[in-house]
Amino acid sequence: METMSNLPYHIPVLLQPCIDGLDINPDGVYVDLTFGGGGHSKEILKHLSAKGKLFSFDQDEDAKANIPDDKRLTFIPHNFRYISNYLKLYGVTQVDGILGDLGVSSHQFDKGDRGFSTRFDADLDMRMNQKSDLTAKKVLNTYDVKKLTAMFREYGEVDNAFRLANLIFEARANGSIETTAQFKEVIKPCTPKFEEGKYLAKVYQAIRIEVNQEMEALKECLTQCVNLLKPNARLVVMSYHSLEDRLVKNLIRSGNIEGIEEKDLVFGKITKYFKSLTSKPIVPDAEEIEKNSRARSAKLRIAVKL
Repeated sequence: METMSNLPYHIPVLLQPCIDGLDINPDGVYVDLTFGGGGHSKEILKHLSAKGKLFSFDQDEDAKANIPDDKRLTFIPHNFRYISNYLKLYGVTQVDGILGDLGVSSHQFDKGDRGFSTRFDADLDMRMNQKSDLTAKKVLNTYDVKKLTAMFREYGEVDNAFRLANLIFEARANGSIETTAQFKEVIKPCTPKFEEGKYLAKVYQAIRIEVNQEMEALKECLTQCVNLLKPNARLVVMSYHSLEDRLVKNLIRSGNIEGIEEKDLVFGKITKYFKSLTSKPIVPDAEEIEKNSRARSAKLRIAVKL
């Protein structure tokens, strides 16, 4: 039986399709936006020559423990929203491929004191970057009803977002909400009896996205990817909920996160930045989901820069 101490940090999802999608040039320069347990990065390194380079980003301090001893790898301990600036520091302005495995690592879910999981009682934290000032506790105890409602509705697609926000607001009158167990008790009246797990997953997702400013970071990163990728370079992105997937789909289709197609001023032709190599996203098969249940919501999109 696996214990918390010997659980894998993170099982890389759709590993082979990601590597195939990158179509790695052994002498090329690649970026892994989310290093995590290093599974995808280590596989990329296997396909690189001595001249090849890999830059891996991760804002979570815990990820540093997984860095392999390999001179071809440069680990950047920051959010991928700063991708262009940090690559410039290393004299890199364009790359041959970018891989993004979005969302939360298994390690972050399994480490109870981080507050990401509904399974454990912990402080309301949920920060991927432990140096950040914004925590789940701060969000739940300071946001007004309007802001809480918008957060749950937009980031969690929670049906009873207004009622949920009101319960939180009313509970705060009796003192600060400090722990995940206390929070679950507060929102019990609007938690569906037979769908508790599904409901809490949506609620926690909304808070986590807000705490880590995930959508803003992804928007900034994807926008920069357009100019960072060389012609014929590959963009390989795996998302875990519809909000992320929509942004990736928009970028591939129109070259921007809004999904607005630009027309050539002279000829009126639609300007294309990418060619999609996945008309439908690649999803894990039953065997992978059985081995790693967290893979079940993954959607992989691959595109080549024109």
